[in-house]
Order: sequence, then C-alpha cells, then structure tokens
Amino acid sequence: MSYEMIALLMFASMMLMLMTGQRVFGAIGGVAALAALTLYGTGGSDIPFSAAMKLMKWYPLLTLPMFIFMGYVLSESKIADDLYRMFHVWMGPVSGGLAIGTIGLMVLVSAMNGLSVAGMAIGATIALPELLRRGYDKRMVTGVIQAGSSLGILVPPSVVLVLYAMIARAPVGQLWLAGVVPGLMMATMFIVYIYVRCRLNPKLGPALPPEDRDVSTAEKYRLLAAGILPLVIFAAMMVPFVNGWTSLVESSAIGAMTAFAAAILKRRMNWTVFETCVRQTLAISCMFMWIILAALGFGAVFDGLGAVKAIENLFTEQLGLSPWMILILMQLSFLLMGTFLDDTAMLVIVAPLYVPLVQALGFDLVWYGVLYTITTQIAYMTPPFGYNLFLMRAMAPPEITLRDIYGSIAPFVAVMVLALALIMVFPQIALWLPEYIYGR
Repeated sequence: MSYEMIALLMFASMMLMLMTGQRVFGAIGGVAALAALTLYGTGGSDIPFSAAMKLMKWYPLLTLPMFIFMGYVLSESKIADDLYRMFHVWMGPVSGGLAIGTIGLMVLVSAMNGLSVAGMAIGATIALPELLRRGYDKRMVTGVIQAGSSLGILVPPSVVLVLYAMIARAPVGQLWLAGVVPGLMMATMFIVYIYVRCRLNPKLGPALPPEDRDVSTAEKYRLLAAGILPLVIFAAMMVPFVNGWTSLVESSAIGAMTAFAAAILKRRMNWTVFETCVRQTLAISCMFMWIILAALGFGAVFDGLGAVKAIENLFTEQLGLSPWMILILMQLSFLLMGTFLDDTAMLVIVAPLYVPLVQALGFDLVWYGVLYTITTQIAYMTPPFGYNLFLMRAMAPPEITLRDIYGSIAPFVAVMVLALALIMVFPQIALWLPEYIYGR
C-alpha cells in the first residue's frame, strides 16, 4: 500500500471513530498508536513516548492551568455578576443598551477565562433572564449571547490559542497579541449592529424605564469600581509581560494569584468555591494535555508518511490551485467539521495537515491562528449541528425554542464572516500589535 493510501486510511479511521462518539483523545491517539505499531512494529512505541516527553518539557504549557484557575476563581466568586450590574446601570438608558452591555460583559469574561463555554454559561445564566424580563426580543438576545461568547477563544488569555501554539510550534505571546485587535474589532462590530438595529426598531431592545434608572451617583461609581476589577487583574497580568518584565508563565501566575487575592478581599472565597475551582482546573487541564499528547503522536506518524507533501503536491501541481484558493478551502472545511466537532477536536485533527501546508504556501502561522479561531466560532454557530446552538438550547429557558436559536444567529454570523474577510484581506489587523510589541 502506498504512503498516501495509508495516510488516507488513517484520516478516514479517525473521522469514523469520532463520528461514533468516541472521546477525542482516544480516537486520535488510538489510530496513531495502531498505525505506528503496524508500520514500525514494537519500535512504534517510541512515538507516543517521544510525544509525551515533548509535552512535559514544553514550559509555556504551565500557563494552561494558571489561566483556567484564574477564570474559575472569577466566575465562581460571582465577580461576573458585578460586571453585569455595572453594565445594567450605565448602559440601560440606551435603546439596546443591555444587549450592548452583554457584549461588554462577554469581552471581559473572555479576558478572565479564555474559554468560549464560560462566556456562554455566564451570559445564559446572568444576562439572558434579565434581558427577557426587560422585554428584549428573544431571538436577538440569544444571538447576542452566542456571538459574544465566541470572543472567548480569541481575546487573550485564550486557552485554545495555547493549544494551537503547541501544535503549530508558534509563539504563544504573539498569538495572544494577534487576537487582541480582531477580538475588539468583532466586539465593536457586534455593538454597532445592535445599536443600529435597536434604533431602527426600539421594540427589539427597549431602554430602561425612568424608575429603574433611579440609582444614586455614589452607587453608580461603586458599581463602576466593581466592574473595573477584572480589568485591573488583566492589566496586572499583561502589562509586565508586554513590557518584558516577566515571562509568559510568570504573568499567568500573577493573573491567577491576583484573581485569588481579589476573591479573598471581596470575601467571596470559601472552601467550597476553592475546591470547585481546583477540581475544574485539574479536569480541563488534564483533558487538554491528553488531547495534545494524542495530536502530537498522530502528527508524528502522519508526517513520517509524507502525507503533507503529497497533499501539497495534489493541490498545487495536480489541481493547479492558487495558495489563496487552498486557504479558502481549508476555512470551508472547518465550517463543515464544526457541525459535529468542537474547536479543540478540529484543530488536532487537521493540524498535522494544515499547519505545514500553510507554512509551505508562504502564509504567516500567527495570522492563520487568528483565522482558525474565527472560522471555528462561525462553525459553532451555524446549523444544523452547531456546537453553540445546542449549548444555548441546554441553558436557555423553555420559552426559547430551537427554532428561535437557529433564527437568531444569521446576522451575527454575517458580521463574523465580514470580520474574517477583513482580516484575510488585511493581515496587519492581526499582525500589527505583535510586530509592534516584539519589535520593541
């Protein structure tokens, strides 16, 4: 059997295992182990061992549990509740103001946690009931929460970008900085859309009635101070890193300890909260490490077969496709896979193929990391089986049907596609900040 056929058989077997509902790391790692033993005999056991050693020696991986712990401390200690109360008071008088405030909440939650599911959970449990009670259109607000949660894997400290950096061997710091401007740009585009739509049709997002705006100036500023706390934590973590005073791992430790200290000072840290944070941090960190280990093992076998060179030859020489056409086809494949896989699974499945191909075509791997994150979030929000759609259905109240959820995402997906196109046409949107910071 030719190497190309072996590679195709490996990829098809992995997809079949995933479609039968197997765990991601089990499907990927199992196919890699079986292929290695079949091809190389008992010597094939060196491949996963080598991958494990590579994983354990990768120093920046220490940032993963730090940022996950920081996110859980801030969410479990209810600091996110203070954020929403702040936006409620300051943005309520504007038509669609609470929906705009929800986007702001999602940006700050993203900066606290780095996981899109955290933004979805906080938005669905804190913001959604309040928006519905205030008479906001149920279709629009479900779209707002889904779109806002998509910023979680783009705005630093993005956990998924750490995973991408590990697999693509790209610098984590540059990837995080590359996500800042696109993330804020997308948030601004969401806010402009909400504001314009609610100005044209105020019934979709009515302003707060006068009696609800009767909040003293002292209370307003107290809430503003409480809402700024996450920004202070984020600044305490990122400013030393950006200025070169600390390494990435040291900054992540500063962020975790600052969040923990803030929860203690606000008297919201008890044994139950601490235990929940530690357990969740351990569970998610171990899940990511198993997935990375499986991906490295699969990539080693796949690379050894020369599959990447064969695919590059197929696209560029036999089919005669241009680099940009190949890149667009890759993005479309993410949209297809997003109907039944999450962002982590998509990355570890195609990284052995796409990352070397992107590099061979002459594209920047940091820029491509941003494209990947945006495309997977679009895939999350598109029917029939978008991951975010079902998360929303599980968390939303009974009056919001699956039909409402499906109908809510079209305009927000259109905004995200526009943002993706802008970043593809103008790569400096993503690359300007890392080039400026690291150039200094």
